[in-house]
Amino acid sequence: MLSKSGQTCLHTVIQVALDAGSVLRKKFTLDKTIKYKGLRDIVTDVDLLVEKKIRENLKEEFPEIGFVGEESVGKEDIDYKEGYKWIVDPIDGTRNFAAGIPFFSLVIGLSFNNKIILAVNYDPLRNEMFSVEKGKGAFLNKKKINVSTKNSLEQSIVGIDLSYDANGAINTIEPIIKMWPKIQTARIMGSAALGLSYVASGRTDLYFHYQLQPWDQVAGILLVNEAGGVVSDREGKKIKIFSNGIVAANKKIHMEFLEISRGLDFTKI
Repeated sequence: MLSKSGQTCLHTVIQVALDAGSVLRKKFTLDKTIKYKGLRDIVTDVDLLVEKKIRENLKEEFPEIGFVGEESVGKEDIDYKEGYKWIVDPIDGTRNFAAGIPFFSLVIGLSFNNKIILAVNYDPLRNEMFSVEKGKGAFLNKKKINVSTKNSLEQSIVGIDLSYDANGAINTIEPIIKMWPKIQTARIMGSAALGLSYVASGRTDLYFHYQLQPWDQVAGILLVNEAGGVVSDREGKKIKIFSNGIVAANKKIHMEFLEISRGLDFTKI
């Protein structure tokens, strides 16, 4: 698929992400308007600005493709399952961004009939572009990446994030308590998209989350799979865009985690 300007789809998406990322860099240290979508769920004026910019740029290059953005959900009729759809998170890690914590990214994914075919996850502060196309491998700044080769949880750095839902957060901590102290350490990342990208690049060895939205995981699912890893829902079933919860690691660590977490509230869907 080529854009109207004659570039490949992935090349165009990377350029759109770089353009949007420049806005995030400029706005990061400035005052932001913050609104609450829920008890622990916030949105800033920058989320809205960047999503609008991404949408306009993608529409210009691919006018026929539908758009699903985190901040536009509920404002229009959306059907993920038919045809091509952009799935976008303008800031994954909004809480970090709003607080001045330099750990967040933007996500642009493309699905076809509910299957992820292409995605990028861009960290603008570190200028790290995680990119992936189905069947062609996963990359960080054009260098191929692979998941960790660690053999056990005892060697592992584990990443998690806490759900907006109180029970979900408690259920996420439960496996950490059961694994401790048999893991090297655990990190609350603050960005699920980066948490999954770090597994894909071998920086961390396992990432799990109780419940994510499609825009949180659309890039990470394909990145980990194409980097040689395994991604499932909390029960260990094959992951989908709408799956309830996520577990990502290499094959050995993924299997070990599922065995350790068996029967815990974390796994109950």
